[in-house]
Amino acid sequence: MTLSARSLLPVNATLGVLLVVLLAVAAGVAYWFHLSPDSSTNRPREIVVAGVRAAVQLAVVSSVITWAVTTVAGLLAFLVVMFGVAVRTAGRRLTSNRTWWLTAAPIAAGVVPAVAALLLTGLVPLKGIALVPITGILIGGTLTVTVLAGRRALDELEQRRGEVEAAMALGFLDRDARMEIARPAASDALLPGLDQTRTVGLVTLPGAFVGMLLSGASPVMAGAVQLFVLIALMAVQSIAVAVTVELIARRRLFRPAAGDHVNGAARGQ
Repeated sequence: MTLSARSLLPVNATLGVLLVVLLAVAAGVAYWFHLSPDSSTNRPREIVVAGVRAAVQLAVVSSVITWAVTTVAGLLAFLVVMFGVAVRTAGRRLTSNRTWWLTAAPIAAGVVPAVAALLLTGLVPLKGIALVPITGILIGGTLTVTVLAGRRALDELEQRRGEVEAAMALGFLDRDARMEIARPAASDALLPGLDQTRTVGLVTLPGAFVGMLLSGASPVMAGAVQLFVLIALMAVQSIAVAVTVELIARRRLFRPAAGDHVNGAARGQ
């Protein structure tokens, strides 16, 4: 006997009210405790916008998912949109200049080989019902670590600029000096994935596992699918962090200098 999704979380007015309350709590806490990193960032507003966007986007996805999972054209279009949104989101979290699009490299470097291996080995068929959720999980995981690794690396390089210059004075190449500073900080981006994998089944029951159970799969099959997802995530996330740090160390992906904003504003006047 399996637990139905309807009995787990009924879609009704009560759910809608609870979602609004939880979103208000999230934004209210961020406002009350001043969780915005600086005066130019309005974190409470970002939380509200993110919640509303999620609702709208899921409503749209719910209306087109049947087309996406039943036709090859729909599947490819859906995957391209997923990838494009991930690149745009990650890139704009790291920089406001033209180099944002380079976040496509760490996301693709991890996800594409993993998905290709699944298809070539026949473990996953070229069908949307199987490929969309797995690819979405992998893209989402690489998006998260790319943002975390990139922000930590860029912040560290900015704060410890003197150490980079000192290393270069000692004979380090520019790339190597920057790598020594950026890599340890960026590696922390892997910690959430590591902790999730280490505590799976003890602290949380992840979505893939619960979803398989709700669909009628045996606990053993659900556990196998979840194990694959977790290990695949660690692989693609490690690749994404490595590529992100390399791009930053080589100054391919960077933030605009403080004077660039002033110069840009002056040119616009």
